[in-house]
Formats: sequence, structure tokens, C-alpha cells
Amino acid sequence: MIHRYIATCLFGIEKILSREIEALGYDVVEVTDGRVTFQGSLEAVARANIWLRTAEKIFILIDTFKVLSFEDLFTGVKKLPWDEWINKNCKFPVTGHALRSQLHSVPDCQKIVKKAVVEKLKASYGIEGMLEETGSEYRIEFFIYKDIAQIMLDTSGTALYKRGYRIESNTAPMRETLASALIKLSSPFREVTVWDPFCGSGTLPIETALIRTNTAPGISRHFASMDFSQISEKIWKDAKEEAEAAVISKSDRNNLGPILAGDINPRFIRIAKENARRANVQDLISFRVQDALSCTYEQYKPNKCTVITNPPYGERIMTPQEADELYTNFGKVFSALPDLKMFVITPNENFEKLYGKKANKVRKLYNGMIKCNYYQYF
Repeated sequence: MIHRYIATCLFGIEKILSREIEALGYDVVEVTDGRVTFQGSLEAVARANIWLRTAEKIFILIDTFKVLSFEDLFTGVKKLPWDEWINKNCKFPVTGHALRSQLHSVPDCQKIVKKAVVEKLKASYGIEGMLEETGSEYRIEFFIYKDIAQIMLDTSGTALYKRGYRIESNTAPMRETLASALIKLSSPFREVTVWDPFCGSGTLPIETALIRTNTAPGISRHFASMDFSQISEKIWKDAKEEAEAAVISKSDRNNLGPILAGDINPRFIRIAKENARRANVQDLISFRVQDALSCTYEQYKPNKCTVITNPPYGERIMTPQEADELYTNFGKVFSALPDLKMFVITPNENFEKLYGKKANKVRKLYNGMIKCNYYQYF
């Protein structure tokens, strides 16, 4: 049976996520801000959660309908086949969002959706009293936008950007999903050196190593839908085995280009090394405590190099004035290094002026809730 799914993502990387989904062999049905709808069999739940690098969560889309009142919402939810998914003793918490719609109170919508599902299940199972809700959890998610409600089941549980390797981080960590998107946008060849001179807790170098070794980001994760009775253990077993078989073996990694990671803070380098160890890519990354402004050609000497970095923004690590000065000096130092491609994400609208060079391309992205530009120098 074919189902529809919604993969959510940070704003600005929808096309990247769409290409990932298509690479898995699934048809993309619709792309909207922060959401990609696609279709596939139940195997897609396991494969999408395990493989998608830029998705935040994967939802099963139960239905979509128009809602102008709480009665519309209640009626629309109650008619859905909840007994096909939720057993009479399963837990089913309700969460969601409502934007630019007649129904804008999220707590009220939660209560209505919950009540509708309860009444449907009680009728389906012939229950007169309270539902037990002691079994497996099926989290129901609603998204109401411009009076159109999408009713979904959360298959991921913990957000997909939480890979599991970053137990400790610096004060301004980047989401792993965004890091993967930046790497995919820069498209460095496998034999080219990738360098992050402001590596912090190591997210960009680690995600680069995972991509280069074709290691699925969710290969060792637990997902909420592993407890769904509709998705067999065999589906998960096959998906995990597929991912494990796809990883480039250590004996075949000699042709991969170096991955360099530097930071001025020794504590950050210690954290980054430990994160890389947990991700099992510590052998692919060279970490160094170093001030990015002290880099010289003699030190870095790669034949060809792609810099992908997330320098301090001037919000949590340093002041805006200090960040401006850093960008100016950064431009002076790195513009003198030959054979270099530069990719920098920052919310600073004056970055090009401070850096001293106009970017070949600028792409708008979001780092969490922070609106940023991704400056690309080819």
C-alpha cells in the first residue's frame, strides 16, 4: 500500500531534501516552505528516517482537509481510520501548529483533535469508559496553514538532526541537518580537501566525513515508528542492513581527501574530537588548535581546497563589533590562499563588504530561527 509522507526541513533547503528523497527512489508530490511531501510504501518510513540527512522529521500524512471552525476540525479528524493505526490501549499525544488560519489557538486545536480521536477509537473498539493509553506511542501532529489542516503521525520521535554523536557542544552549535545541506551545496569532490577553520564542536567536519563514507545519519538511531505494529521488524532490519552495506569500508577510504578542522579554543577541539569518535569518523578528520587568522599557505598546502565554515556571528561567542573585525581580517588572510573555494554562513548582511569580495552566489538559509546568508565563492 502506498502512503503519503511529509518530511520537514529548515527553510531554504527544500530542494536539497527533495533530491535526497528522489535519490532513495520515492516520488516527490509537493514542495512548500519547510515541507516536502512524497509517497511510497511503509518501507519508506524506515529508509527515510535512516537515510535523509537534511530532514528534521518524517510524518505519515493521514489526511488533508479545510477547516474554518472547530466543528470542521472535529468532524474531519473523527472520520479518519484511526483504528487502523492506533490500538485500543496505545498512547496518542497530540501536538501541532496553526498559522494564518481561522483556527489559531494551538491548545484548543489539540483538545479538539484529541477528543475526536478518542471518540473514534471508543466507537471502533466498543469502549464506554476511559481509554487506557498504556501501550506504544503514536504521536499525532496537526499543521493548520491558511485554513488547510494536515493530520499526521510522527514516525521519527526525537528530531533527526540529533544524530547521537554530539553529546557536548560549544555555545553556538549548528544543526547537523543544516551542516549536511551546506556541504551538499558546496559539492566538494571526494578527493578535495575540506577545511573548517571555525569548527566549534565539529559538526561540519563530522557531517562531511559521514557523507564521504556514505554513512547513513540514522544508522544507529532509534525511531518512534520502530514501535508501530504496522511496520514489521523485517522492514527495519532490511533498511539497517542496506545502510550498513553501503558504508565505504576503511580499506577503501585512502582515496578520500583530507578533512581539516581548526578552532582557537582548545576546549572546542577536545569536544569536536570526542564527537568525531562517537560518530566513528575520527580517523578521517585532522583537528588542530589554531587561530584561523594565523593560517599560511605553508601550513595548509592542499592541492585544491574547499572551505565550509560557520564563523562566530557576534551574538553568543563575541560582540558584533568583534565579529565584524574578524570577518575583515578573515578576508585578508584567506583571499591570499590559492586554489581555494569559500563557503560561509552568517546572518551578517555586510559580510561581503567586510570580507572584501563579492560572492559568486548568495543563498538565504536559516540556522534554527536565525536568518542567514550562505556566501559562496567559487
